Amino acid sequence: MRLTAELALAHRLADAAGDAIRPHFRTGLDAERKGDASPVTIADRAAEEAMRRILTAEVPQDGVHGEEFGTSEGRSGRQWVLDPIDGTASFLVGRATFGTLIALLVKGFPVLGIIDQPIQRERWVGVTGQPTTLNGVAVRTRPCRELSGATIATTGPHYFTADEGDTFMALAQKTDHRRMIMGGDCYNYGLLAAGHLDLVCEAGLKLHDFAALVPVVEGAGGLMCDWNGEPLHGGSAGHVLALGDPARLEDVLEAMGGGDGHDH
Repeated sequence: MRLTAELALAHRLADAAGDAIRPHFRTGLDAERKGDASPVTIADRAAEEAMRRILTAEVPQDGVHGEEFGTSEGRSGRQWVLDPIDGTASFLVGRATFGTLIALLVKGFPVLGIIDQPIQRERWVGVTGQPTTLNGVAVRTRPCRELSGATIATTGPHYFTADEGDTFMALAQKTDHRRMIMGGDCYNYGLLAAGHLDLVCEAGLKLHDFAALVPVVEGAGGLMCDWNGEPLHGGSAGHVLALGDPARLEDVLEAMGGGDGHDH
């Protein structure tokens, strides 16, 4: 799958979002609270508006699903999925571990994904059937021979329910948990794709949170699935695993007690 024109468009979307975000970074910006209590800023909205303007002008037949402005149905069977700032809480405190997420879904499955960190100017690109790149250079996940040697990451314990937290800790305790990474949002998945950590385990993710990550992680040799080992799709319940070494999946699911993410 080449997707040459689509990839060029996705790069323009990421450029536009970055241009909208950078002027607001570390400026003491205030956040509002959305209905689900998550923070949103003028930068989130400006970045999504910039991307939507381009999509409306260039591919009006395609659907668009964005975190801040909802879904517009297309007629092409294709949908662009946008998260202008994944990690708004990190953005608000001046941590450059947030990112812009851009995905293209064809018949409901992600075939192209970008993770863009506009401050550090790092851009991971994944396209189905092609190697993942970081700033144009191919990257690979690293092998993990034993779960006990794995470095695990998650954005934070407050995203888990009590039961989900227990499941996460059951897994974390089987890894090299002294090196556990808390915080990081989408940036953790980029680090995993580039071979710097081994596992990411999260709950409560929505389509715009994970769609772009799948082609990036899998194009680097990794695996993304739900807590039952099933592929992610638009109807997934938000329990997400990313493994740098797919050979560890059985070990991971066993450590989690057979999944129990209630994705079915």
